[in-house]
Amino acid sequence: MSASDAASMTAGEPTGRGGATEPLSADSGEPTLGIRLLVADDQALVRGALIALLDLEPDLHIVAEADRGDEVLALALEHRPDVALLDVEMPGLDGIAVTAQLRAAVPSCRVLVVTTFGRPGYLKRAMAAGASGFVVKDTPARQLAETVRRVHAGLRVVDPALAAESLASGDNPLSARESDILRAAQRGGSVADIAADLFLSEGTVRNYLSSAIGKTAARSRAEAVRIAEENGWLLN
Repeated sequence: MSASDAASMTAGEPTGRGGATEPLSADSGEPTLGIRLLVADDQALVRGALIALLDLEPDLHIVAEADRGDEVLALALEHRPDVALLDVEMPGLDGIAVTAQLRAAVPSCRVLVVTTFGRPGYLKRAMAAGASGFVVKDTPARQLAETVRRVHAGLRVVDPALAAESLASGDNPLSARESDILRAAQRGGSVADIAADLFLSEGTVRNYLSSAIGKTAARSRAEAVRIAEENGWLLN
């Protein structure tokens, strides 16, 4: 989706909604044919642009939208979408955690992650959580629509450049505690502040920071945070 596509669209309020070009269910007033979609993105302009572009396709129907990750499961249970398009970084619950929820509670709903943050770590975790596809938001509109169809058909679709980068980057080298320490370091503050936040001793924090710096081949705490963030290793 190009910037001009997004700029020309306006966003609606997050809600359940039905299409108007397919036969409707007498119970729900929602389309019974075509591919039923749920779109979740906390950026209203982006969410609205995605919805407007996908609604142009005669076989794609938006049945629900959300601006928070923790709203998605309830909407999916109510509207039973065939495919959920999820952002990664959303308030309430991130898109990877939502993916795992959907695959467990609504297994008929396939997940396509559509994100600004094409980070190798995000891709690996999303696919491990059960996502069927992972693309970035600047994917052209027609290509995105075709990706939705392929995901609905049971295929796995991953942005090829990101797939290559993911293979080259390797797995996340950080332990869970090292990731906690670097997430706390993202917010700034001293070693003492991080220790207080995580209920650890200052010496323990220094040891974990030193280990994280070594594993990321960084030269400083700030560089270790940047490297881990760019690779998608700091998502909860």
